Amino acid sequence: MVKHIVMFLLKGTPEERLRVATEFKNALEALPEQIDCLQSIEVGLNQNPTEEWDVVLTAIVPTMADVAVYAKHPAHVAAASLLGANKELRGCVDYEF
Repeated sequence: MVKHIVMFLLKGTPEERLRVATEFKNALEALPEQIDCLQSIEVGLNQNPTEEWDVVLTAIVPTMADVAVYAKHPAHVAAASLLGANKELRGCVDYEF
């Protein structure tokens, strides 16, 4: 099994960042029904005002090859496009467990 953990830092006003993050979260949470290899996904919006990162997601797929399948799937590409020009930074870790 592989955990795919990604964090996003967004640009814009706090209101813009929250709007984009919420739309992104909703789109990501619909993905397990659309992508066969995606066993689960959890998406959190940062509630700690002393931290900079806005969104974190943890997805579980069977293999490292499935991370690429998930990333290239049209439903995932569409969800990722919701960040648009608001994405400032992305950090990712994939590991087998």
